[in-house]
Amino acid sequence: MSADAPRHVTATTLARRLALAAMLLCLIVVVLGAYVRLSDAGLGCPDWPGCYGHITPSGALANDAAVQAQFPGAEVHAGKAWREMIHRYAATALGFIIVVIAAIAIATRARGHVPLRLSIALLVVVVFQGILGMLTVTWLLKPLIVTAHLVFGLTTLALLSWLWLTLRPRLHTQDAPRIVRRWAIVAIVALVLQIALGGWTSSNYAAMACPDFPTCQGRWWPTMDFRDAFVLWHGLGINYEGGVLDHPARVAIHFVHRLGAIVASVALLIAAATALARIRTPGTVRAAVFVIAALAVQLLIGIFMVWRGFPLWLATAHNAGAALLLLSAVLLNRRVRA
Repeated sequence: MSADAPRHVTATTLARRLALAAMLLCLIVVVLGAYVRLSDAGLGCPDWPGCYGHITPSGALANDAAVQAQFPGAEVHAGKAWREMIHRYAATALGFIIVVIAAIAIATRARGHVPLRLSIALLVVVVFQGILGMLTVTWLLKPLIVTAHLVFGLTTLALLSWLWLTLRPRLHTQDAPRIVRRWAIVAIVALVLQIALGGWTSSNYAAMACPDFPTCQGRWWPTMDFRDAFVLWHGLGINYEGGVLDHPARVAIHFVHRLGAIVASVALLIAAATALARIRTPGTVRAAVFVIAALAVQLLIGIFMVWRGFPLWLATAHNAGAALLLLSAVLLNRRVRA
């Protein structure tokens, strides 16, 4: 063993621990982001990156004259402002950890102890995610940007989990039969599309368009407006807080989200069942069971959320469930690839 080997082992261990910390922090950031959005605090601070021109909401509350000069007629809502800024602080800390991981990957690239391409991809994604966070505020909660912000936040989570799994010592994986690998990919693609539909539903305030389950508006096929439901661009300068779509368009969005849940559920179940039938390694079995368990929890949360009238805590839990389901799908894909 060369004299410098311990340094590289230490670098790999540090990168693995940072990846785990970043993954857990990213999960918190995703849930915090959902809570901010669902509690109507997305514009709690109408500027970026500060809050009414200050680093903290306390600074804005203590300088009302300065706030009024820069934002005429503005009224600082302390609770919403703090929720928004805590989310930003956590996201900033996450970005810093990812920068450190990328630096370690670059410093040890000659020996490849830390996947360089994956680390750089993470850095690019988190920078783009920061831009989306800025546009979410400055473009007044535009649904396309809010949805993209959610999708790329979960993309960051997926990449971090893949990096952590790759850096884990003695991770026993194998190249599974092609059908297993294909269904694992189909499942995660279907899940990502369903997550995007969920973001579109939330950002257009369409969650309560169907207040009953399993029917919608008391019908199996309610009155819907698909033409306006999925128009991605409505122009700038529109405040989307509270939504701008008519009720039939919101019903259409919610209804498609339910149909997407069926498609994604079937794909995930087939992927898990195929893995269980073709591979008997303990790690793959645990991953498949994790997928089934996470899917069951997420479906139950979604159903009870409707039955209980969309309480904030259940709506937030629904976003957390989506994140855990994504982690389970990533784990399954990692386990079936050597």
